[in-house]
Amino acid sequence: MLSVEEALSRILKAFDTLAPETVSLNDGLGRVLASDLKARLTQPPADVSAMDGYAVRASDLQKLPAELQVVGEAPAGGCYPKELLAGQAVRIFTGGPVPAGADTIIIQENTQQADKLVLIKEGEKPGRYIRPAGLDFKEGETGLEKGTLLTARDLALAAAMNHPWLEVYRKPRVAILATGDEVVLPGQNVGPNQIISSNTTALMAFVRECGGEPISLGIAPDDRDALARLARGAEGADLLLTTGGASVGDHDLIRSVLGEQGLELDFWRIAMRPGKPLIFGKLGKTPMIGLPGNPVSTLVCAYIFARPALKKMTGLDPYQQQTEKAVLETSLEANDKRQDYLRASLTRNKDGQLSVTPFQRQDSSMLNLLRQANCLVIRPPFAPAAEKAEEVDIIRL
Repeated sequence: MLSVEEALSRILKAFDTLAPETVSLNDGLGRVLASDLKARLTQPPADVSAMDGYAVRASDLQKLPAELQVVGEAPAGGCYPKELLAGQAVRIFTGGPVPAGADTIIIQENTQQADKLVLIKEGEKPGRYIRPAGLDFKEGETGLEKGTLLTARDLALAAAMNHPWLEVYRKPRVAILATGDEVVLPGQNVGPNQIISSNTTALMAFVRECGGEPISLGIAPDDRDALARLARGAEGADLLLTTGGASVGDHDLIRSVLGEQGLELDFWRIAMRPGKPLIFGKLGKTPMIGLPGNPVSTLVCAYIFARPALKKMTGLDPYQQQTEKAVLETSLEANDKRQDYLRASLTRNKDGQLSVTPFQRQDSSMLNLLRQANCLVIRPPFAPAAEKAEEVDIIRL
């Protein structure tokens, strides 16, 4: 059996970053920039006021209170077109351009205006309450770098830099095929020997969460012809994810049926728990990851193997999902030859440290515990017994 590290390395070698495409600014959330984004203008374009008040010359405020002549105003979107002379003031508003000759802003709370005169009660140093041109960014500066996963804050900056369109990496198209006579979709009639399939729903949401576009191929019964027919729907996809049919039972048909359809098998079975019967290969030009059928195994393997592949295709660092250290709140037995991923609850203890409590039951059919978990505790192969308060590696969910 392959180690987790070797299996992941082989999987990632099969994927490349996808080609760029252009999307509108409003469709950029969650996409990854394919090129640096440079400012197309300077912001602010000129020195502007940060407050409502009066633009004045600091040299006129040597003696206070000082009475100045109000010669005009500078609202946001407007300006006072002349140079400010000695003894003059301009009524100014937040965002208004600072007139030539003025070098400070007196906030209106420290003034008293009557007709065309303003009484300045408190002075300020030169530059006070003035936002200089280019304070935020200057034309030509790189505001967002290639490889940025775009958030609402990033899109706000892109808009301010005057970019209505963005060059981003294409979303991976991921075909999802569930298998098994025993599973039916939510809402369908459930036979006496059947269960609801949660894997398709979970994987479609998972793919979207990772920035991909899921394509459901449905549920293939344990029938060779039906499985082959549905699997052909993956042609043209960037990745095929199958669930179930990956083990060694008489009804586990994925390897044999897809082998007849041209599946080039890279490996089958890895030294991990849950998820030992993982398949990886290529069906035609489409890489395929065959996930185990148990719902917890499906999602854990998706996190460990499919997520890095999707990250690489979308232009992100596939190893970005870093492990962290946490202290155990309970002891753990020694591990066997398989790398274990234990569902667990992650909190902070009274000392501010991350502390983790693995659940007592780790059955791979128990979705409710996976839903309650917010991390996985990693137990390497042959890890010795661990006592309470020892550090372990965890991956956040």
